[in-house]
Amino acid sequence: MSNSVFLRDVVESDLSIFFEQQLDWSANQMAAFTAREPSNRDAFSTHWSKLLRDDTILKQTILFNGQVAGHVLSFEHMGQRQVGYWLGQEYWGKRIATRALAAFLEQVKIRPLYAQVAKDNVGSRRVLEKCGFRICGEDKGFSNARWMEVEEFLLTLEG
Repeated sequence: MSNSVFLRDVVESDLSIFFEQQLDWSANQMAAFTAREPSNRDAFSTHWSKLLRDDTILKQTILFNGQVAGHVLSFEHMGQRQVGYWLGQEYWGKRIATRALAAFLEQVKIRPLYAQVAKDNVGSRRVLEKCGFRICGEDKGFSNARWMEVEEFLLTLEG
């Protein structure tokens, strides 16, 4: 097995896999900041329809050995260019997220770039730090997955 990680544009057939990945309860708990109703297929479809039509949102499918492993995206939020990603649980712990984000950052040249991560999501924080992000602050936000306010780190990637 080659353990290859590639990025490509999101295509319609990826969405059913993204939806299945979004249903993972433990992944939602870990990520904390997730869809309000992960099992609502209509809300998911509406959300992704908007993403696919919006050319200001950069979105890529993560492929691992030819299989859809997740997605990575960059979007404007409150005047800042942010990144986010989601990886199916069966792909965790294989350096796929780090490799995918590093490849994505080669395409997204905008700096500074920002990210947010729940303080207790150590794996995602490590991915971001391996890709050059540094903690620049802290905040709290409401977690739909945990149904409570969650402390988070704010990170930045400078030029």
